Amino acid sequence: MADTAHASQMTLIEHLTELRKRLMISFVSIAVGAVVCWILYDQILEILLRPYCNSVKPGEDCDLIVTSPLEPFNVKLTVAGYGGLTLAIPVVLWQIWRFISPGLYRHEKRYAVPFIVSGIGLFIMGSWLAYWSIPKALEFLASMGGENFIEFYKPTEYIGFVIKMIVAFGVAFEFPILLIFLQILGIINNETLRKGRQYAMVGIVVVVAVITPSGDPFTLMVLSVPMYLFYEISILFGRIRARRQEKALDQSETVEADT
Repeated sequence: MADTAHASQMTLIEHLTELRKRLMISFVSIAVGAVVCWILYDQILEILLRPYCNSVKPGEDCDLIVTSPLEPFNVKLTVAGYGGLTLAIPVVLWQIWRFISPGLYRHEKRYAVPFIVSGIGLFIMGSWLAYWSIPKALEFLASMGGENFIEFYKPTEYIGFVIKMIVAFGVAFEFPILLIFLQILGIINNETLRKGRQYAMVGIVVVVAVITPSGDPFTLMVLSVPMYLFYEISILFGRIRARRQEKALDQSETVEADT
């Protein structure tokens, strides 16, 4: 209770100062990660090209066509930037937690480790699912043009497509953490989530269609299904949490009655 009271007494300037501090640490960690990815660019590029090579027919090349002198440099910057963000996810999540934790009750601060671990794990799971689905998405998109089209991709467009898919899936998989902590903070209640199931299904499909660059039905299904499952998991978490709170309240009332 004292921690929450202290947070409520913080001035606007203090909140902004704290936010700036967390943002600066996050940006520095992203920059460090970007340097690491810049050094490991060749290895990362080989991994990013693998979905394309797996989608082409046997015997066909999976080289990318460069049409601008600056394109290789721009691709390297893109890989380093997004790669740095990916590597910095643990630090970014920790900074988010440090920013919101002063507003939590003491017993709620024990969620720090689950928040960080689950956030990292879910991002990795989402990224892996995107990487797995990319060859199938490429095959579907290529088939839409017919057999008279031969696929030769530019590095900027292809690498941008792959990275945006991976990041979009990774961020989307943070969905249950968002819903769970909105419940913990009291911004949204479990009953609202239960009543909003129908709207959630439609909303999830719309959001997935917007955030995924491919827009193909396969990718839409691959991401929409786990996101809705996450929605149900967050509802289950809210029910369990509510029962525990009721049980704790009943126990405290019993103790008070006995005394």
